[in-house]
Amino acid sequence: MKTQVLVTGANGQLAKTLRDRYIKNNLALDFLFVSKAELDITNKAQLKDLFNHHHFDYCINCAAYTAVDKAESDNETAYSVNVNGSKYLAEVCQLHQTTLIHISTDFVFDGTSKFPYKETDTTKPLSVYGITKLKGEQAIIKNLEKYFIIRTSWLYSEYGHNFMKTMLRLAQEKDQLHVVSDQIGTPTYTGDLIEVIFKLIISRNENYGIYHFSNSGETNWFDFAKAIFEYSHIKTELKPIPTEAYPTSAKRPQYSVLDTTKIKSTLDICIPNWKDTLKVVLSNRLN
Repeated sequence: MKTQVLVTGANGQLAKTLRDRYIKNNLALDFLFVSKAELDITNKAQLKDLFNHHHFDYCINCAAYTAVDKAESDNETAYSVNVNGSKYLAEVCQLHQTTLIHISTDFVFDGTSKFPYKETDTTKPLSVYGITKLKGEQAIIKNLEKYFIIRTSWLYSEYGHNFMKTMLRLAQEKDQLHVVSDQIGTPTYTGDLIEVIFKLIISRNENYGIYHFSNSGETNWFDFAKAIFEYSHIKTELKPIPTEAYPTSAKRPQYSVLDTTKIKSTLDICIPNWKDTLKVVLSNRLN
């Protein structure tokens, strides 16, 4: 019998990448993709009804409130989705012995570290988004035994809204762009994250807990944009600016590189450098 996998948040970039990879890889897994319209994770009755009518070995939670700046003024909705939704999922997964794979974020840290963040490092989010994602993690840990919480950073893909797509669009509209150069992190391709999730499921790994995953290496937003333009042969001029010159509603961590030692050793994997992956993604996009 095939492993049954539920994927929430089906219209987001991560779930869309997952669907794409699943079709291409022809995996021995059965996926049910549900959008918010089909399953609202903040509605416990809906969750209970779905789990009562279907058996799921795994649930990959791609549903989240990710509008970082909007969350500052819309904190009730952010809390409802990121905290209550995570709690309800954890409770129903516990009841049905379903393993939850939950996607979290580097925004649970304050960015004051000088070294890549380990899973055991102290969390101190600076924004409503970061606070709600951390509380969502805590709700899962409190209510569920079998879970993988994967913190990741600077996600981009061919789908949805992300930095890579925004830069490519703006390059068509403007001759010059200003990009923040003093926030350090690691761009992470959704396809590389999906491969790790597949490996967790296929290997039936039971080393539950919190994990960090990003591509290897580190950069800043300006150099990330520079690489996007270089690999896409775009001539739009880029100018570096400090964070203060681009004020946002939510405060971002200045440094949010994640230490991926734990997931590499647990799954015995090599993680590609962000530049190598970006080259491939943009090359495929151009061809």
